[in-house]
Amino acid sequence: MRKFIFGITIIFTVLSCKYDKKDYLIKFYEGEFDEIGVPTGYLNSKGDTIVPIGKYNYCYTDTIRDFGMVIENETGKILGIDKNENELFEVFKTDNGPDYIENGLFRIVKNNKIGYANSNGKIVISPQYNCAHSFVQGKAKVSDSCETKTASGQKCFFGTDWYFIDTKGNRIK
Repeated sequence: MRKFIFGITIIFTVLSCKYDKKDYLIKFYEGEFDEIGVPTGYLNSKGDTIVPIGKYNYCYTDTIRDFGMVIENETGKILGIDKNENELFEVFKTDNGPDYIENGLFRIVKNNKIGYANSNGKIVISPQYNCAHSFVQGKAKVSDSCETKTASGQKCFFGTDWYFIDTKGNRIK
């Protein structure tokens, strides 16, 4: 009964929003609380299930307008998907979840290289760096020749050839 009432509440919430009805997806979940480990999925504004519960290990994003972040079941990778469920990229995973947006960008991974995407899910700097830090005050420290190692459960970058880039990927002198 609780699930039914929760489902109806979500549908009315979605239908009462002022946004274009076909323009986004909203997360739903089973149980009392939304937390990692609780089955989640996505509904459209008509209440149709677009991403069924169990398709992903967890859905991070509450509302998908341009893109959302989900945890893949098989690998545990955090993926960026669009509202049509197309995989856009793998999101760089920090020790406690997806990378944070800093200066409008967050890190993504492709073929073991790191790049950056914006909050709309658009790739701004294609994955090309072996190691890359988050942006701080408009610049990020990157390297083409370092390695990533895991120490005490956290990713650490080891290397000597570092340089800075701006939010467009241009090298800063």
